[in-house]
Amino acid sequence: MGMTGMIYMVTMVFSLTVLVLCSSTVGYDYFQFTQQYQPAVCNSSTTPCKDPADKLFTVHGLWPSNWNGSHPVNCTNKTMNSLTMGNLTAQLEIIWPNVLNRNDHAGFWNRQWNKHGTCGVPKINDSLQYFRTVIKMYITQKQNVSEILAKANIKPEGKNRTLVDILKAIRSGTNNKAPKLKCQKKSSMTELVEVSLCSDHNITQFINCPRPFPQGSPHFCPNNSIQY
Repeated sequence: MGMTGMIYMVTMVFSLTVLVLCSSTVGYDYFQFTQQYQPAVCNSSTTPCKDPADKLFTVHGLWPSNWNGSHPVNCTNKTMNSLTMGNLTAQLEIIWPNVLNRNDHAGFWNRQWNKHGTCGVPKINDSLQYFRTVIKMYITQKQNVSEILAKANIKPEGKNRTLVDILKAIRSGTNNKAPKLKCQKKSSMTELVEVSLCSDHNITQFINCPRPFPQGSPHFCPNNSIQY
C-alpha cells in the first residue's frame, strides 16, 4: 500500500473512531417517567404554590436518560406546537398540572418538552407525540403512581411508611422492577416527593431504575418514617 493509501486508511479509521465515541455520548439508554406528589412539592419548594395541592401523584416529565447518570437536555430547537395540542389540553391539565402555578400549565409543558422531550428521538419525534406518549403511559397503561400505591392500600393519609412497603407496592405494578424514589426532609419530617418508573429505550417494557439517590444525598429515602 502506498503512502496515499495509508494516509487514507488512517483518516478513515480516525473518522470512524470519532463517530463511535460521539455516538456514545449522545442519545439515551432508557426513559424515566417521573411523577411528583403535589403536597410534598409545595412543602419542599422555595416558591409557594399559588393554589391548594391535590393529594395525587401527577406527571413531572418523561426524561430520556443514560446509565452513566448523564441526561441529554435541550437537544433541538423544535418548539411545542400548541395548535395541535388543543384536544390534549383537558387531559394534560389533569395528569400534568403545573403544581406551583396552575395558571401556567402550558409553560410547564413547554419547558419539559424543550429540555427533555426534544432528546427522545427516535422514539419521540415531535411535541405532539411526546404528550400523547405521556397520556398513554399514565392513563391507558395505568402507570399512575397514586393508583399503584392505592392498590396496596397505601393512600395519601399523611402516615409514616416504610421504604420496603413503598417499594413492594410499586414493584407489584411494574412487573417487579425497582423505581427511583426521591424524598425531601424538612424539619423532622421526610416526605416522598417523586417516583420515577423506568422503561427501556423504546418504552416497551419496565426496567430497574439505575442510580438511586445515595445515602447522604438530600433526596435519599430512609428505611422508615417516610410520610405519605
